[in-house]
Amino acid sequence: MDSWVVAMMLGASLFLGGIALIAFLWGIKSGQFDDEKRMMNQVHFDDEKELNDAADQQKKREALKKREYRPE
Repeated sequence: MDSWVVAMMLGASLFLGGIALIAFLWGIKSGQFDDEKRMMNQVHFDDEKELNDAADQQKKREALKKREYRPE
């Protein structure tokens, strides 16, 4: 291979790697990977109905934090 092809491939891989690193750091900073509580609690629910109930309870808790929840 010619040296310019190797240099172009190296440059492109460094560029794409840099973009991936920036996206990963942005994801960490914005809290995209902060699901440890939700993932650990999913073990407690066996069927789909219980998972839906847990999701509804989570939505109600979030709405209460925002003070948008109105009891039915």
